[in-house]
Amino acid sequence: MRAITAKADVAVELGDLSWADTSLMLDLLMLARRMRARGHTLLLRDAQPQILALLELVGLDRLPGVRLEHSAPAPVAALA
Repeated sequence: MRAITAKADVAVELGDLSWADTSLMLDLLMLARRMRARGHTLLLRDAQPQILALLELVGLDRLPGVRLEHSAPAPVAALA
C-alpha cells in the first residue's frame, strides 16, 4: 500500500524471492502503471534468473517507467 501512495520512485528488492505467480506480476504491473501516471519510476532490483524470466515473459521490462537493475555478483576469492 505504501508503494501505491509513494510520492517518489519506488524500488522493489527481489533478491530473496525464489518463486512468483501471476498475482505478483499483476500487482507489479498495476503498481508500474500508477507510478508512471504520477511521473515516477518502478525499479525492480536483483531478481533471480527464474523471476527475471517471468518479468520478461509478461513484459514488465518493456514498460515505460520500469527499470530492472542487477547488482554485480560479489567476486569469488581464489583458493590457494
